Amino acid sequence: MPRSAQDIERIRERELRIVRAARDIAEQEGWQAVTVRRLADAIGFSQPILYRHFPRGRDEIVEHVVIDGYTELLAAISAGGEGLPALVTAYLAFARENPAVYYAMTTARTGIVFAADETPELLRQGFAMFERAVGGETPQERAVRAELLWSTLHGVSRFAADGRLDAALDDVRDGEIVRLFSAPASGS
Repeated sequence: MPRSAQDIERIRERELRIVRAARDIAEQEGWQAVTVRRLADAIGFSQPILYRHFPRGRDEIVEHVVIDGYTELLAAISAGGEGLPALVTAYLAFARENPAVYYAMTTARTGIVFAADETPELLRQGFAMFERAVGGETPQERAVRAELLWSTLHGVSRFAADGRLDAALDDVRDGEIVRLFSAPASGS
C-alpha cells in the first residue's frame, strides 16, 4: 500500500531528528557517545524505530551525517563567493565551526566511495569546485592540484582542531595556501 504524503513527511521528519541528534551528541561528547541506544533515548523513540529508519544502525546514520556535512560545506563554499580565497576561507571556517561533523566527513569509515565511478554526484560537484579554484592545463593536473589543496586544507583543519597551530596566524596561513595553489599562468 502506497504511503500518504503525510506518512512520507513524518518519516522524513523522524530521520532528520535522528541525524540531528547524532550530530548534536557528537559535537558535545564525541562520536564514541553516539550509539543507537543513546539516540533513541535522546529523541524518545525506541531502538526498533531507529533501525526501521536506518537498518544498518549507527553506520548508516553516520553516512547521513557525512552527506549532510558535505551538502552544508558545498553550500558554504558557494555562498562565500568565487575563487580560491573564498573556497579556502569557507572550508576552514566550516571545519572549525563543525568539528565533529567534519571529523565524520573526513575520517569516519563509511560506505561512501570517493574518487571512483560510484562517488555520489554531490561529492563530484564539490571536487569540481576545487578543480575550478586551482586550475591547471589538463584534467589530470587539475585533479592532482585539487587533491593537494583538499589534503592541505584537511591537514590545517585537523592541526587547528587539535590546538597545534597558532590561531593568530590564521589569516596569514590562509593567504599562503591561496598563494601556493593559485592557478599557474597558461603555458608556464
